[in-house]
Amino acid sequence: MKYILALSMVLILFACKTKKKDAVARRDHYYTCSMHPQIMEEKPGKCPICGMELIAVEKNQNQLENIIVLSDQQVQLGNIQVDTLGKGKIGNTHVLNATLTIDETTSIAISSRVSGRMDKLYFKNTGDYIKKGDRLYDLYSETLNNAKQEYILTLEKENLLDHSIIDFKQLVESAKNKLLLWGLSADQISALGKTKQASPLTTFYSPASGTITSFESHEGEYIAEGGTIVRLADLSSLWAEAQVYTSQLSELDAKGTAVVQLPDLGKEITGKIELINPEINPDTRINLVRVAVQNKDDQLRPGMNAYVVITNHQTTVLTLPASAIIRNEHNNIVWVQTGHNMYKSISIKTGKEDGDRVEILSGLKTGDIVVTGGAYLINSEYIFKRGTNPDHDMSKM
Repeated sequence: MKYILALSMVLILFACKTKKKDAVARRDHYYTCSMHPQIMEEKPGKCPICGMELIAVEKNQNQLENIIVLSDQQVQLGNIQVDTLGKGKIGNTHVLNATLTIDETTSIAISSRVSGRMDKLYFKNTGDYIKKGDRLYDLYSETLNNAKQEYILTLEKENLLDHSIIDFKQLVESAKNKLLLWGLSADQISALGKTKQASPLTTFYSPASGTITSFESHEGEYIAEGGTIVRLADLSSLWAEAQVYTSQLSELDAKGTAVVQLPDLGKEITGKIELINPEINPDTRINLVRVAVQNKDDQLRPGMNAYVVITNHQTTVLTLPASAIIRNEHNNIVWVQTGHNMYKSISIKTGKEDGDRVEILSGLKTGDIVVTGGAYLINSEYIFKRGTNPDHDMSKM
């Protein structure tokens, strides 16, 4: 009886050692279906497609290292291109949504200096361009008409009465200054003194050049003293106002330049950063960046959509074209050439991006030969042959 128990213990220990060795050996195996080789499982079982028993297959070295070998014809048809990894200059680029707006520093409000009724506007449309000195509007004003009559009467008295009693020059000058303060030009006052006739309507001329951005008064309306007639703006320069998140503010160079892209016109203009608004919207956590651009050919219009591209100072780092990197929710991988038509997937960590260049923080070193063209084709061929993504296989290693 003791002999039988001892023999049983020996058999149990031998079986455990055998299972352990077998488990170690099976690490270099995977289970697949003879009808569906894309099925690759770590444990035995049934094929999820056809229900057949899975069979054990030994992994080769290429499979263990995520390596795929292509034929010369596949390389040629896939236009596989490689490049030796080296250092290059890269900056941190931000692309911001923006809208063209009026440069408020050039905006002018033309107001009435005297109260009255708006009889006629010589410009009717927003967007009309007014030159300095153009007739702008006619105003009927009792106050202004009385001041005209006072000026004419003072001139007549100056010619008739004794100057030794009253200084009429001072009275004439005072009446003239009143008309000047109420918006009449020197030529209008001179003509009034010659004709001695005061029209009930007074024409006012534009004191500046610009494009009409809004009408604040209309024909037939009563205008109070200081009331705005129209607003003008100089559209030879505009602002591109872009929105930027608070988390990005520290990365922006306030003294730098920016490129304003105009998709509607298919052109780019280099501008200067005029302002990074210190006030942050507490609800959206968004700030405002203002870039001044020149409107040399008069094609830009307020309200146009734009993109502001701001690039900070450049640094020398390892970089790759963005086309070389395959991005997914799990990983960023590249394919590195390890031999003739032999490619291996490598997991990398990326940093700054500048245009089509991406900074490589880890995973590669100077001198590595990286696939820059056709990386997605190699990835697809790997998935077709293995039935799984290379980043999924790397997670198992």
